[in-house]
Amino acid sequence: MVLKGKIRFFKKLDKSLKQIQKYPDSCQQTDFVKGLHMLVVTKQTSLFYRFDSKTISVVTISDNRMNPEKLKEETK
Repeated sequence: MVLKGKIRFFKKLDKSLKQIQKYPDSCQQTDFVKGLHMLVVTKQTSLFYRFDSKTISVVTISDNRMNPEKLKEETK
């Protein structure tokens, strides 16, 4: 059953990536790093990204239970 969970996760991740590709400004900016946006993929997982007029860069995919201070360091 682990495989089914992985397939579901990757489908949600793919949907999330398509959303930010089409509407990059649709997700809130984080409070801790200017210009960094966050999209919740699942209850446990969020995707952090930056964008400009030409590119969207995924910075990290993070476990929402992670220590916020550690996340700050990863996303700088």
